[in-house]
Amino acid sequence: MLNLQNIYKNYSQGKLEVSVLKDVSLQVQEGEYVAIMGPSGSGKTTLMNIIGCLDKPTSGTYTLAEKDILRQNDREMARTRNQLIGFVFQNFNLLPRQTALENVELPLVYAGVSKRERRRIAREALVRVGLEERINFQPTQLSGGQQQRVAIARAIANHPKVLLADEPTGALDTKSGEQVMELFHKLNEEGVTIVMITHESAIADHARRILSIRDGEIVQERAGGGAA
Repeated sequence: MLNLQNIYKNYSQGKLEVSVLKDVSLQVQEGEYVAIMGPSGSGKTTLMNIIGCLDKPTSGTYTLAEKDILRQNDREMARTRNQLIGFVFQNFNLLPRQTALENVELPLVYAGVSKRERRRIAREALVRVGLEERINFQPTQLSGGQQQRVAIARAIANHPKVLLADEPTGALDTKSGEQVMELFHKLNEEGVTIVMITHESAIADHARRILSIRDGEIVQERAGGGAA
């Protein structure tokens, strides 16, 4: 499903070259649930941006669903993001004046799905995350946990190959965070491939496989609490 080999990412700061990722190799099979854990500044967000086709590495190779991502131009990468990847962010990134249903419809609008069809798909996605009674609520009328579930519904509406979650419980209280983790577990059992970035070991332990990244290098791999 997802294969990164010998990934390096460098940034220029004036005359200084800063190395953020150093020889990172990572494979994720279809249906896996992987957590990438590390402290601030470890390179995990940069790695997430590369996996999510939001950035390109300085060197290395990356294939996603048999597509050679590094040979794609910006337009092709945007199409790949829309078709193959669903994003869940720490701060939800919902449009405040749109209803839950309208927020979930957004990626379907960009995909050119007809209004009637995207309504149906968005409604089904909200039912899937347990928000069928909140379809016409705006984000300000929802709790943090409910807002994150709307964001998850939006992420899965296009039936992506991979769900990328960047600190998905970071803005939530403990109970809401656990509910989101239960939802991730359910989605994974239904066959959704999940790659989750977190700095919390208790959250990472919900995954089946945990990679630890430090100073731009993967330093450890172990089974998570969600492993069969």
